[in-house]
Amino acid sequence: MPYQVKIDAFEGPLDLLLHLINRLEIDIYDIPVAEITEQYLIYIKTMKELQLDVASEFLVMAATLLVIKSKMLLPKHEEVFDEVDSEMTYEEDPRDELVERLIEYRKYKEAAHDLKTMEEERGLMYTKPPSDLSDFAKEKQPEKTDLNVSLYDMLAAFQKLLRRKKLQRPLATKIARQEISIEKRMAEIMGELTQLKGRKNFNELFPNPAKDHIVVTFLAVLELIKRKVIDVEQKENFGDIFVEVVAKGAEVVGNH
Repeated sequence: MPYQVKIDAFEGPLDLLLHLINRLEIDIYDIPVAEITEQYLIYIKTMKELQLDVASEFLVMAATLLVIKSKMLLPKHEEVFDEVDSEMTYEEDPRDELVERLIEYRKYKEAAHDLKTMEEERGLMYTKPPSDLSDFAKEKQPEKTDLNVSLYDMLAAFQKLLRRKKLQRPLATKIARQEISIEKRMAEIMGELTQLKGRKNFNELFPNPAKDHIVVTFLAVLELIKRKVIDVEQKENFGDIFVEVVAKGAEVVGNH
């Protein structure tokens, strides 16, 4: 049976479309359907190659985008002037419904984020008077639990990695296939990061050019992120992604 990884970061196809619109700096009121459809299908294909759980709603949205794209390719009719009603009749833009759904979804997403921020701020408020706890204070490094890199950023980095490996691959080569499990690759990655005692470039985790090894390594990284034993960081959009240990990774991996 193939190894299955389900990531909670997937909130639905509208979330993915908003991510693409923001990443490509597209005007939400004038979406280039051909470009956004191509990028959306690339993400869906990448998810399937990684055997990630792709919900049916993602596939429905893919079909919707293709329908809109086909309608956009049809020749536009000229505006018709109705002499009786003295009104100009315009042809409806096939993107209108999708744009309305995206704007509505973005409103709820922003509202949810604001409510979450208010909840966190309210959680810092207490009615009990402050107590002197200096005798019990211990120096402790804050744990990194919030990732500033989304799953979509990880998929984009994986796409870029595959293209680079394909360009660097020799014209004729013979590679002996070696079976490796996800758990074993996770342990190897944790060993590298623990020994390094610092950050490691995401691309440096893929020394083996074999596609099977690349896919297994990527799934191992996703599982380690899911278990919250490693942290990924990207300082700027489209920049390099770095990985580091944030817990006693060897023990956590070993206990699963």
